[in-house]
Amino acid sequence: MDKIFNNTEVAFALKNDLELKRAHFLFKMISKPSLVKMGTALANFAISTHLPVTGLIRSTVFDHFCGGISEDDCLTVVDKMYTKGVSSVLDYSVEGKETEDQFDAALNMTLKTIEMAKARPNAIPFAVFKPTGFGRFEMFDKKGENRPFTDKEQQEWNRILERFDIACKYAHDQDVFLLVDAEHSWMQDAADEIVLDMMRKYNKEKAIIYNTAQLYRWDRLEYLKDLQKLAKEEGFHVGMKVVRGAYMEIERERAAQKGYKSPICVDKEATDVNYDAAITFMIENIDVMALFAGTHNEKSTYMAMDLMEKHGIEHTDKRLFFGQLYGMSDNISYNLAERKYNVAKYLPFGPVRDVMPYLIRRAEENTSVAGQTSRELGLIETEIKRRKRK
Repeated sequence: MDKIFNNTEVAFALKNDLELKRAHFLFKMISKPSLVKMGTALANFAISTHLPVTGLIRSTVFDHFCGGISEDDCLTVVDKMYTKGVSSVLDYSVEGKETEDQFDAALNMTLKTIEMAKARPNAIPFAVFKPTGFGRFEMFDKKGENRPFTDKEQQEWNRILERFDIACKYAHDQDVFLLVDAEHSWMQDAADEIVLDMMRKYNKEKAIIYNTAQLYRWDRLEYLKDLQKLAKEEGFHVGMKVVRGAYMEIERERAAQKGYKSPICVDKEATDVNYDAAITFMIENIDVMALFAGTHNEKSTYMAMDLMEKHGIEHTDKRLFFGQLYGMSDNISYNLAERKYNVAKYLPFGPVRDVMPYLIRRAEENTSVAGQTSRELGLIETEIKRRKRK
């Protein structure tokens, strides 16, 4: 397999010199953990005290990692990326909502993004939502632990189920792939059960509804194998977004506090092995499993490409997509797209203040993942030098 991900001319073709320099500055700042910690504290303070900082945030970190403040605001970015064959997943990244009105608004936004995907089926092949966008975290937690609901809580849970079904049915009727993101392990069992029911109902002919498996959890490979067996027995297709994971520190801290075995793999190497095993298993069972391989890891991506070739899977086969986050790993996304692989960027959007928790996670993740920021910086610097030599 040719090593294609060092081609910075392809990776940054859509960035002008000013945007490239801004990206360099941003990753330079993110590479310093002390600055990230201080910047996070200052941003939280500024937002909570309503200081007029949204303009500054938008012109720096927001515009690099987000598509816009509204779904319509994203379309310029969507269309621009698709000129290079890179699709988008519109991700309404507003977190921490607690009221029924807010959950209904999240459902309506999901339906709107499904409509937008229907109108642009190649540029926006997927819609997405978080389980806790449709209901309170505590409800998923309680359901997962089989604690009894009060009558009022049961009514609340029924509304959560109804929102899931409305979104999934609409995606099925519009023939739009729908991703359901994963969250913390102690609420995930309940979400998994709902999404399994949706797969049984709407994935009879092909995978439309996709769950998410975080492979930094040591139990997820067995979970995928059990799903595959169930799908064979019951006659439905499994859709799965496979990622390494996003809540490692929180998971380990909670396990230590409550005295149970951590659900997280012992180290990064074990996670990588687990992730690659999951990718391999799904590609080998692509007759009943559709894969959205969410990864910024070049080695895992090359491995998946090799497996596709080995099993005679066309680059354009809709059962297999590669995915990265907007503002990161352009060297993977655009070089894959140039070779006609299916690739989609998660494109977060929402009001600047509401999206701040997402942006803070992105900054902290880049700081904590060994090599991620230095890799981004190195590629940007290579492209800056290349342009100067022209």
